[in-house]
Amino acid sequence: MHIKIRGGTARQGDASLCHSCRHATVVRGRRADEELVECDALAYGKGRVTYPVTFCTAYMDRQHPTIREMEDIAWVLRTDATRKQIGFVRAKELRPRERYVLDEN
Repeated sequence: MHIKIRGGTARQGDASLCHSCRHATVVRGRRADEELVECDALAYGKGRVTYPVTFCTAYMDRQHPTIREMEDIAWVLRTDATRKQIGFVRAKELRPRERYVLDEN
């Protein structure tokens, strides 16, 4: 039987969350102990993290697109009553008043 405990002790050797976070800038040197992490979510935009992070409330996976990025690639179904046409257009081709823009949060 396999039991998974959430929020328990972090395993030694797991990668820091900062390595995959959108807010982090990670600079590595030649040796394993040479690493500098700057976090844009901390301390008014610049905070130095000196230890491996296992949990962070501001974590945003950089592999997942933001709402703004999803809006830019979205296709919108439009109807044109005067020409009796229905079709898809790119969201970025619409005028600002024709777009419904979601908040960043």
